[in-house]
Amino acid sequence: MSVYHYSARNIRGTEINLEQYKDKVLLIVNTASKCGFTSQYGDLQKLYEKYQDRGLIILGFPSNQFGEEPGSNEEVNVFCQINYGVSFPLFEKIDVKGDDKHPLFNYLTEQAGFKGFDVSQSTGKLLQNMLETQDPATLATDEIKWNFTKFLIDRQGTVVQRFETPVDPLDIEPAIEELL
Repeated sequence: MSVYHYSARNIRGTEINLEQYKDKVLLIVNTASKCGFTSQYGDLQKLYEKYQDRGLIILGFPSNQFGEEPGSNEEVNVFCQINYGVSFPLFEKIDVKGDDKHPLFNYLTEQAGFKGFDVSQSTGKLLQNMLETQDPATLATDEIKWNFTKFLIDRQGTVVQRFETPVDPLDIEPAIEELL
């Protein structure tokens, strides 16, 4: 099994089989436009521009499960283009956790479980404390914890690594380069 067995609707509603990204390195990210981490869109776009010619594709999957992506798919698309110049593929809003999560995210979280936040960093500590207070049970699961969880996929469609929300996309660059 690989990510190539899944499909999803792009931001315009067209069904996209992920097999079309075969032989590419993928960075799959759940996103939100009203999140404290929304500025990560900018660094994701920088990575995409720098490495797309070498085979990197970034796939953005907006989700409102954390209450930070309330707009329509069209509003999300316009926001991303106007504010961050996003040109990497965006998909329709989906659930990334819980009973109704998209099958792709079920697969991703099964393949790369939650290993914790880096609490030596302030944002990691903040998320850890917030979840301990508001939803402590989720910390014991492999579910997505917050927006901008990132999954790195190799050219064979295998999940290589999961990067939690506080990890800046530019800090993933060495891992991406290894796969390119």
